Amino acid sequence: MKRTLLFNLLIVVSVSGISLAQSDQPPVAEDFKPASTNQPGREYPQVNSEGRVRASISAPEAQRVQLDISAVKYDLVKDENGMWTGDSNPQDEGFHYYQLWIDGAAVPDPGSVYFYGAMRWGSGIDIPAKDQDFYALKDVPHGQIREILFPSESTDTSRRAFVYTPPDYDKDLSKRYPVLYLQHGWGENEYGWSNQGKVNLIIDNLIAEGKTRPFIIVMTYGMTNDVKIGGLRNFDIKPFQTVLIDELIPYVDANFRTLTDQPHRAMAGLSMGGFETRLITLENLDTFSHIGLFSGGSISPDDVKNTPGFKEKVKLVFVSYGSREIKNMKNRPRGGPFGGDPKENNDAISKEGINAHFYVSPNTAHEWQSWRRSLYEFALLLFK
Repeated sequence: MKRTLLFNLLIVVSVSGISLAQSDQPPVAEDFKPASTNQPGREYPQVNSEGRVRASISAPEAQRVQLDISAVKYDLVKDENGMWTGDSNPQDEGFHYYQLWIDGAAVPDPGSVYFYGAMRWGSGIDIPAKDQDFYALKDVPHGQIREILFPSESTDTSRRAFVYTPPDYDKDLSKRYPVLYLQHGWGENEYGWSNQGKVNLIIDNLIAEGKTRPFIIVMTYGMTNDVKIGGLRNFDIKPFQTVLIDELIPYVDANFRTLTDQPHRAMAGLSMGGFETRLITLENLDTFSHIGLFSGGSISPDDVKNTPGFKEKVKLVFVSYGSREIKNMKNRPRGGPFGGDPKENNDAISKEGINAHFYVSPNTAHEWQSWRRSLYEFALLLFK
């Protein structure tokens, strides 16, 4: 059953956005500006006020070049100097992976900073959002993202994690902090939340505004082996659970000033990371008290009923989705979303006295803007 749920979850991953029809469009707004995610000094790609992406690349010998974004390809046009340029339709606000196709070969755009997603390092672009102020770089005290290597006997290697420490971490050496273990999605890795998710800026800004208490965030790779596309139905949570519970958490507690009791430890994740969070927390309620599932299933009344001590031990359940992925799931041929309707589940466990919250990101799908917003909303509720 767990494998079936995970397989169904991953089907949703392919639905990353909705493009508008190419016909009957008004003239393109010629107010393009270089994207914030460009390599330093690169003019392209560009984004305009409509959210269109304009890509350009020099390929004099090429016969066909396309921009591939949100699962739609757009033909670029070649000029007399061998420069290929073209526009996409308007895109959803927030971050998108993309690539260029040159004579049938998919390649990264040399104008973009590279991000790890879809199991590769490749291009990404940020479409300015109306609510981007909550993850903007501001003149506030900033925390640090520290890279650690921790020993993993179960996988016979040293594994990497990134640890966010809040702005005052090195000032008061007697102070200890709650900890959130935050997981990425399938095809991504431990870089995702800091690079694509802007986790440090989100929490820096919330702390500066007094909207959340300072806490530590730990982000590590959520797989214990390489899994090829098509093989995820065979994914087993137990090896990663061992890494997290028996190796990473003890290492973090020994090397950082953490509050080590269950009420001050949370776990959350997006997509597959949310699914991992659900499986691991339900098996380890003596370890985690706060649960966050971003586009990664939900907690049902049966979960509460069948998990001893749930009502007494769990302080918060937070479930979120993008509005468009909710719509897409309900339109699936097999019916509603996997694991039951998340809103109905949330309402049901709330009636049982669980501190449960359900959030829907407006006008986004299974994508990073949904998860940036989800983290913001989750952080407002953490460790109260």
